[in-house]
Amino acid sequence: MSIFGKIASAIFGHAKAADTPAAAPAGTVPPAATSAGSPAAPAGAKPAPITHDQVVGMIEGIAAKSGHSDYNWKTSIVDLMKLLNLDSSLAARKELAQELGYKGALDGSAEMNVWLHKQVMDKLAESGGVVPDSLK
Repeated sequence: MSIFGKIASAIFGHAKAADTPAAAPAGTVPPAATSAGSPAAPAGAKPAPITHDQVVGMIEGIAAKSGHSDYNWKTSIVDLMKLLNLDSSLAARKELAQELGYKGALDGSAEMNVWLHKQVMDKLAESGGVVPDSLK
């Protein structure tokens, strides 16, 4: 699984099989269902995006449950990965940068880390918590 896939799984959960409204952010419909409760969208259909605030809310819930609400995950990719119990080493961040198409030096610079955080948060929202095929 890709690093981005691990991030998405840690936030949204592995098992979409549970597909209960409680697993979705408040006011949203789980990606595998429609508002009418009809079956999931056909395979290959693009999942509905969620808002940045919904992603933040889900991560805040993880932070509260983990007891690590002091992590600076809102701006730090390292702290976000630590919060999710993922490898936050330079090697892991380099791999994530390559997955997401970073064009700068893979040196762990502040520029790279800020770019990674922004990309991860944006991609989590736009993909609705589903790892795009290009990032699997």
